[in-house]
Order: sequence, then structure tokens, then C-alpha cells
Amino acid sequence: MDSVALASLSLCLRQALAAPPTEARRLLHGRGRRWPGLEQLTVDWLEGLVQVTLFKAPPAEALEALMECLRGVLAEPGWATSDAQALLLQQRYLDGSPSLWLAGQAQGPRRIHEQGLAYWIEPGRAQNSGFFLDMRAGRQWVRQQAAGKRILNLFAYTCAFSVAAMAGGARGVVNLDMSSAALARGRENHRANGHDLTPVSFLAHDLFKSWGKLARLGPYDLIIVDPPSFQQGSFVLARDYPKVLRRLEGLLAPSGQVMACLNDPALSTDFLQEAMAKHAPTLTFVERLANPAEFEDMDPDASLKVAIFRRDA
Repeated sequence: MDSVALASLSLCLRQALAAPPTEARRLLHGRGRRWPGLEQLTVDWLEGLVQVTLFKAPPAEALEALMECLRGVLAEPGWATSDAQALLLQQRYLDGSPSLWLAGQAQGPRRIHEQGLAYWIEPGRAQNSGFFLDMRAGRQWVRQQAAGKRILNLFAYTCAFSVAAMAGGARGVVNLDMSSAALARGRENHRANGHDLTPVSFLAHDLFKSWGKLARLGPYDLIIVDPPSFQQGSFVLARDYPKVLRRLEGLLAPSGQVMACLNDPALSTDFLQEAMAKHAPTLTFVERLANPAEFEDMDPDASLKVAIFRRDA
């Protein structure tokens, strides 16, 4: 993270603050390796809050230079005339992912928007704020496909897919996640959009102990599978993803669809296609959704993979 890289960061922030996005957006995706010297850094615009996330510990002098760069942005007239109220630096490489508030302070949950829908986040509180900006194309696809469909949302987290599905006219959504706190935030996300919760279920269960219940609630016209790459004590992607895929045929309606997501840079789309062919052979690969332009990666297979499969009728 040399002076040239920090100059690029400063320019990016100044340009963004001159005309901030109207909704939440990634401003700089260093992890896509298209910003030399900033490979371990990302910047997000969270509608008045700028979040800079650092994924790897830099040398002490580089961290101080980064802080000085960010303080320089705060001192410029553009910060005062923009809609920004806060700037935080999240140190993801430290236990608990602590955040340094360089402007403003933690104020609890805040509401952001994407494609006209509202979502609650809580920046600076934990490793993840509650919403993944790179999944915009996936949420848009679900919204477009949802009308009249019964949908199963596995690893639902804060139920962003469910919000998109109900906005698209889904007949109902079953959300499953081990975290009751995440599902509680999911309910709030639905309420933020004025959704009737009657056709929406929230199951705080261990997926691998819940196949029978899910089958009784099915079949489903669309199943969303968006697991973590690794979750201590509960999910290891390469080991456990196939266990999920082999259950899909027992849950999916004829001509149903599956959206399978993979966010491990070490595994390619081929992993999904080969695992699906082995464990759910009646599902045919249709397409891989393109990621938002701001998440462009030098190696497309290292970025988020969102693959669509359809069951043969």
C-alpha cells in the first residue's frame, strides 16, 4: 500500500463524494486485483456512511499512511458538502473485526436500499453488517423469477433473498438459518418493505437435521443455496455442499429451479456443475449470473459464483 495506491484510494473517495450513489454500492473492490496496491482493501458507500475494510494486517507504517489518507479525505471540502456523516475503518484481520470510527460513531442499525427495497444493516458491530453488496444480481434474478412461486431460502442469514422474492410476487418463502438473531433481522427487513409475513416462514434450525420438515413444507419451485465458505463447527463448503445438493431433487417441484452460490475463491463454477451433475443429475446448468460491474475480478472464477440450474420436467 504505497503512495501511488493511496493516491488512487483518495481520488476514488473524492470522486464518489462529489456525486454519491443514491443507494448502497461498492466503491472500490481491491480484492478483484484491479487496484494495484489495494488488493486487501474494499470501500463501500452505505448511504451516508463510508466503510473501508482492510482484510490483511499491513505494516505499522502502511496502516498509519492509510489512516492519514482517510483523514485527508475527511478534511477536504467535498466531505462537508457530501451526504456523508461517518467513515469507519474495519480491521477484518483482527479477532472480532473491530472498527475505528474516523468520523461519526456507531449508532446502531441503519437502513440502506437496493433497487428500491430497504434493508437494515449494522456497520462496525461484527464482521458482516448484515447485507452482501456483491449479491445484487442474484437478488434481482430472484425478484424477476418469483411471481407465484413457492421458494426455499437455505442459509437465509438476514433474508435479503426472501425480501426480493416477496417483492417479486412470491406465493411464499421458507427461510432457514441456524441464527435466530439473523432471522429476526430478516423479519425487520420484510417489515421495512411493508410485506405481509403470513406467507413467510423463519426456521432457526440446523439444516442437516431439518430435511424432513423442509420436505413436508415443500415442494418448492425455486431453491436458493447460499452457504458460507466456512462456519466453525457447522459447515465446511467443500465437504458439506454436496450433502445439500443431493437433497435438492427430493425438495424441488417438476421444472423447478435452483440458484446455487459459491463465494470461495479456491473453488470454481466447475465445482458446482460437477457436484450438481453427481448429486442431483436431473438438474441442468442454465447460466452463471454476471456479477455487478464494480466487483470485476482479474480472475472471474475467484469472484462470487451464482449458478442457475433447472430441473428437467
